[in-house]
Amino acid sequence: MTFNEKKRKKSFLENVKYEYMVAGLSGGVVSTAILHPFDLIKIRFQVNDGSGTIKNRQSYNGIMDAVRSITRTNGIKGLYQGVSPNLAGAGSSWGLYFFSFNFCKASLKDYQQLESLSATSHLLAGTIAGVFTLSLTNPIWVIKTRMCLQTGATSANEVYYSGVLDGLKKLYQQEGLRGYYRGFVPGLFGVSHGALQFMAYEELKKMRSKYTGQPAESKLNPLEYIAMAALSKVFAVVSTYPYQVLRSRLQDAQYLGHYNGMVDTFQKILRHEGVSGLYKGMFMSMLRVTPACCITFLVYENVSHFLLEKN
Repeated sequence: MTFNEKKRKKSFLENVKYEYMVAGLSGGVVSTAILHPFDLIKIRFQVNDGSGTIKNRQSYNGIMDAVRSITRTNGIKGLYQGVSPNLAGAGSSWGLYFFSFNFCKASLKDYQQLESLSATSHLLAGTIAGVFTLSLTNPIWVIKTRMCLQTGATSANEVYYSGVLDGLKKLYQQEGLRGYYRGFVPGLFGVSHGALQFMAYEELKKMRSKYTGQPAESKLNPLEYIAMAALSKVFAVVSTYPYQVLRSRLQDAQYLGHYNGMVDTFQKILRHEGVSGLYKGMFMSMLRVTPACCITFLVYENVSHFLLEKN
């Protein structure tokens, strides 16, 4: 039986593999637990517009100043403020993304009757997976952003969240379903980030496969996974970073009423902060997301290979 005949006889449901979800969730939780402080500081840099509009909003003169200021006020635990929604968001997002991306990838292979996909098809699979994942997890990211920005003393217009469930409850009570999807539009632009990253990662695996003659899905050594994950992440971050600043500003409760949608936010940042304002926190983001991506993909690849071989 030829390859194409086998593909035609394959059941659609065979592309549903929960091993990818478990592996992705594992990678997301491990990397987030290790590197959350970098994410906390990145968000605080992103929402500081330098205008002094927001009272009680601390500004920092660099990374070390931020670390010293946070630990001086709240101790080491201050660096892990908002970690619970970050763990929930990262775990669920990575799990859903890897699950849906691999499902889309396998389905596209079946539909096109190909052994490997083109870069365009990988980009399409990543885009579909990204929209699906963001639609389910955006409320958690709103809670995470706000918890990372909470200070010891709340201002009159700041609602304190004690955890993910408390945040989801209060967010709905205060702002309704609309509150769950604050920052969703710039988040959709961010879908391109994941799509570009996964496209680059898959293309790097294909290049290695052509060079070595081994199947693209064969298990690699840890250094190869780390190198490919790092290169694909840097490529995606540089290409799409500004959307993260827009999303953080729109999700920040203390900026409600200050920005009127994505376009208004973009224009005000350019007017008051220049182009550099769209890249605030990028260095901190790179410090966090590059090793986080390497850890996530390394854990994901090893766990998924283990589970698939076991089953």
